Amino acid sequence: VQDAASGRDPGSRGDDGSRQHWKEEIVRIVGEIQAPLSPLLLRLCHWLLPKLLSRLFLGVQLHRGQLEMVLQAARTPEVPLVFLCSHQSQLDGLLLSFVLLSQGIGVPRVTVGARTSPRLRSLLQHLGGIFLPSGMAQAWSDRDEGLPGAVLDAYVQEVLRSCQPLVLFLEEPPASLQLADPARRWLLRVLRALRDGAVPDVLIVPVGIAYDVAP
Repeated sequence: VQDAASGRDPGSRGDDGSRQHWKEEIVRIVGEIQAPLSPLLLRLCHWLLPKLLSRLFLGVQLHRGQLEMVLQAARTPEVPLVFLCSHQSQLDGLLLSFVLLSQGIGVPRVTVGARTSPRLRSLLQHLGGIFLPSGMAQAWSDRDEGLPGAVLDAYVQEVLRSCQPLVLFLEEPPASLQLADPARRWLLRVLRALRDGAVPDVLIVPVGIAYDVAP
């Protein structure tokens, strides 16, 4: 992150004013990616979700054998879980988060698409949603991600080091059957964390969600 900041302004290494400017810029970028988890909102959603789901669906089925394998993987010491999920509905993130939390795996960090209102974005951030910073909204062909890319690299490394479950949705919009640009950027961060030795290993868990009728 320091290299990315100093690369924009060659004089920033020795200039206190420039250093303060880049610190403020880094804090702003981190604020776009995530917000502190809200225990009150999490408890409220954990209480409301079963009531909501029971009204939307006749039933939710889990593959018990596969769930046992995930629980066994979650007990592996100091190895983070990265869930790669197909995207069928806007409810996928809520469903998967509810399952992981109810099974004792923990509150996951869930990548969320950019097509959200500011109020919904703020709510999702407090519930574990994470977003690409605005400086990375350009097309995938633009490989110079600059300071936002460096901050995102550092952020994903810290999430993996702390063994927080990370959920990456591969398509955007849902059911497009094509790897989306945001998914490429998130996957690149996980690969870089492994390449740079930020974490010794990552357990990749493929997740499939299917609906009789997608909501």
